[in-house]
Amino acid sequence: MTQAATIYPAARRIWGLMYRHIALYRRSWPRLLELAYWPTLQMCIWGFTASFFAARIGSFGATTIGLLLGGVLLWEVALRSQMGVAISFLEEIWSRNLGHVFVSPLRPWELVAALFGMSILRMTVGVLPAVLLAWALYAFNLFSLGLVLIPFALNLIVMGWWVSLGVVSLILRHGAGAEALAWSVLFGLTPFSAVFYPVAVLPPVVQPIALALPSAHVFEGMRQTMAQGVVAWDHMAWAVGLNLVWMAAAALLFARQFRVARERGALLSIGE
Repeated sequence: MTQAATIYPAARRIWGLMYRHIALYRRSWPRLLELAYWPTLQMCIWGFTASFFAARIGSFGATTIGLLLGGVLLWEVALRSQMGVAISFLEEIWSRNLGHVFVSPLRPWELVAALFGMSILRMTVGVLPAVLLAWALYAFNLFSLGLVLIPFALNLIVMGWWVSLGVVSLILRHGAGAEALAWSVLFGLTPFSAVFYPVAVLPPVVQPIALALPSAHVFEGMRQTMAQGVVAWDHMAWAVGLNLVWMAAAALLFARQFRVARERGALLSIGE
């Protein structure tokens, strides 16, 4: 059997699972509205707050708006990526479909690939309206960061993925009792991610925790790019390296918890 013959059925299975979720959004405008609701609301709240402070600090005002809105929009990339995986997985549980999915030839890595694909779609649909509104309301263009925006966003997407794999692993282990973590885990990392302030303002005992997160390096690099016009390649390298380590750990945890759940029949009863 050729490699192409092996990859093609896998791609069809991944697309089939993604299409199931896409069909839910095609027929439900409230679902589509919910995707853009929170990013847009967050952008408006922080935009008004930034405008209030900017009016009182003179020439530094435009930079203040840019730093705050850039932080909000990029953090939404991580949040929507994480929730895109977790919510798509929960949709399978809520519809009692997880057991049926694995009666088919679908393999665990194909499920993860489909969840990652849905994460990208959900993140794009959710964050893009907020980006456009930031430009329309506050004259802030996130794309003015240039090509460096791509590695910034990719690192935050990957961070959202490994956090979500950890959440899914906990759901496989603890069932419905862990579902609330799908909405709360990444929010709990916000104070350590240096989204709106530099790591240096954190208490010394907390700074090592922040520096162990890729997001802190992304936002430190974002501020340096916006304030000084130079790319912080050291922060970029740290973000990539930390993402690789955390992703490997999360993948191992997911593989173990999935195997245990299948052995004890939890894939059929989870969520009950």
